[in-house]
Amino acid sequence: MLNNIGLPGLLLIAVVVLVLFGRGKISSLMGEVGKGITSFKRGVSEGNKEIEDASAEASDEARHESEKDKV
Repeated sequence: MLNNIGLPGLLLIAVVVLVLFGRGKISSLMGEVGKGITSFKRGVSEGNKEIEDASAEASDEARHESEKDKV
């Protein structure tokens, strides 16, 4: 369905949205969307770091346990 819109349809939708909401409201909305994307990226990178730290800690513990078993 969205494949049939084309450039004129997108321009018409953009004009209607601009008329309905106004430039200021759209600008503030896009600012909030940008903040949300930045926050999401930060959360994903922090989550990846926590996973890497946990796996490194688990491998260190396993290494220490195997060294204790050898002694």
